[in-house]
Amino acid sequence: MDTLGQTHESEVRGTVIAWSEMGEGRPLVLLHGLADSRRTWRRVAPLLARRFRVLMPDLPGHGWSGRPDAPYTLDWHAETIAHWMDAAQVAKAHLCGHSFGGGIAQWMLLGNRSRVDRLALVSPGGLGHQVSLPIKLAAFPWLGPALSHPVVRFGSLFGQQFFPRSFGVMELEEARLFFRMQGIDGTSRAFRRSLAGVINLFGQHMQTLKRAFEVKSPPVIALFWGAEDPVIPVSHAANLLDCSRGVTLTTYPGCGHFPQLDNPRALARDLIGFLCDPLRRPAVLAPSTARIEAGARVRPAEQSVWSTLAARWHAPSVEKR
Repeated sequence: MDTLGQTHESEVRGTVIAWSEMGEGRPLVLLHGLADSRRTWRRVAPLLARRFRVLMPDLPGHGWSGRPDAPYTLDWHAETIAHWMDAAQVAKAHLCGHSFGGGIAQWMLLGNRSRVDRLALVSPGGLGHQVSLPIKLAAFPWLGPALSHPVVRFGSLFGQQFFPRSFGVMELEEARLFFRMQGIDGTSRAFRRSLAGVINLFGQHMQTLKRAFEVKSPPVIALFWGAEDPVIPVSHAANLLDCSRGVTLTTYPGCGHFPQLDNPRALARDLIGFLCDPLRRPAVLAPSTARIEAGARVRPAEQSVWSTLAARWHAPSVEKR
């Protein structure tokens, strides 16, 4: 088994959750995306561990965790993470979710708000409909089962080898680990059910943003996104910024869907800055027209990216910090 800090296995809701931890301090939980594992945080976790106790689970159906015959809905994933936090003796933590993991992190606010301190979302799902065509095809009712195995087994590796600007670069040893994990029985089933729970031929049908107003007292929230993301476009960020105040967006020029692999030092720096900023206040949901008056903030280095988004949505310029 691979190592990433100190490794553990916990029995959670009838299955095994494999997870790692490193560092000391306030707990920070990192949630990976579909067809991935905790290894996605390998470049950024050691940097974050200088300030936090970093905990990284393999989601059920992924990595070295179990592959139960389960629904794999967002509700099920969020409840499983809450039970895993109990097993790890973590009452409350900062949450940072990437892609599908970002959708789970958002869903935690609906049923487990008390477990979430601050919320960081890295190229998250759940904020818009558009996703890449291969993911839509994998969700096709009849074609999906036939495609899911090659997509899971080869899709991420192919993307990282031939489109490094979009998917980062996978080292040889990482590729070997990836194939071992994707070859475990039950992986394709977990992928299909997780995918079907959020995506269909029209894109993301499960919009966590649509239920955001159900969250009582939202936490401090920030978005981090690769400016060249081909999987979930950075334009989705505007959907959240339009209906909130206090939420910030940081983008990374030249990065694709995996900022944690493309630019780990910058992401770690910005995550630490966000999580440790004493002046940050909890997000407030507001009508879409209230975003500018509310003072949505964007890092100055990302002004050109935001200007493109603002023009698309016919929004006035936003306050810089």
